[in-house]
Amino acid sequence: MGKSEIFKRMDQLETHVGGLHTELGDMKQTIKELLEENQRLSMENQRLRKVLKEKSERPKVHAAPQELPQPNVAAAMQEEQPLMVDPAVSAVGEGYDNLARLYHEGFHICNVYYGHLRTEGDCLFCLSFLSK
Repeated sequence: MGKSEIFKRMDQLETHVGGLHTELGDMKQTIKELLEENQRLSMENQRLRKVLKEKSERPKVHAAPQELPQPNVAAAMQEEQPLMVDPAVSAVGEGYDNLARLYHEGFHICNVYYGHLRTEGDCLFCLSFLSK
């Protein structure tokens, strides 16, 4: 083997090792992402099991529904006061309650991470949204 052939062969080996190094780095990144996803799913699974356990432990009461008091429609018509509840007000309250429930179940409700699982305790963005 001549000097030029040795250098050529050395250059080929260096290129091959560089490719292997890049491939190894890609595989390492993929493994890291899979481990993070596995951890996130394990935590979510644990929380869901906890919620399921809490719901299954609640005593089930099968009582007859109580009669709700009916508003006096005739009296309201005489006073000319509408009995209707503003749907916008009830929708806002219901939406807020749903978001608060999601937050307490461990999910983000802020615009930055909406729907992602909270892994590091409370989120300041979510808390500021809830305080509005």
